[in-house]
Amino acid sequence: MADLEEDDISQATVERSVDGSGRLVVTISGEVDMSNVQSVEAKLRAVLGEPHDLVVIDLSALSFIDSSGIAAMLRIAERVDRLEIRNPSSTVQRIIEATGLTDVLRLEA
Repeated sequence: MADLEEDDISQATVERSVDGSGRLVVTISGEVDMSNVQSVEAKLRAVLGEPHDLVVIDLSALSFIDSSGIAAMLRIAERVDRLEIRNPSSTVQRIIEATGLTDVLRLEA
């Protein structure tokens, strides 16, 4: 098996903001897979800090997520009262729906 070069490692960014209604929004962009999920989850925990009633995860700039990324979002969902997913691409939305986890990873209407 060939060694992975640094450029081959999936990249993801995690940013925290507040929307117009005062809700905490965490934006994840890039790709989340087993090559970077630990780093992404650590960034998510850091930006969340203290417990929150509601957290919105904006996935509009997320192009790919695998099962390890879904598992990380489930672990984050355990830390908040309500987690909503905003603006997933059609691919990411289908992945979330296919898992049957839309009761936990609620797709924002």
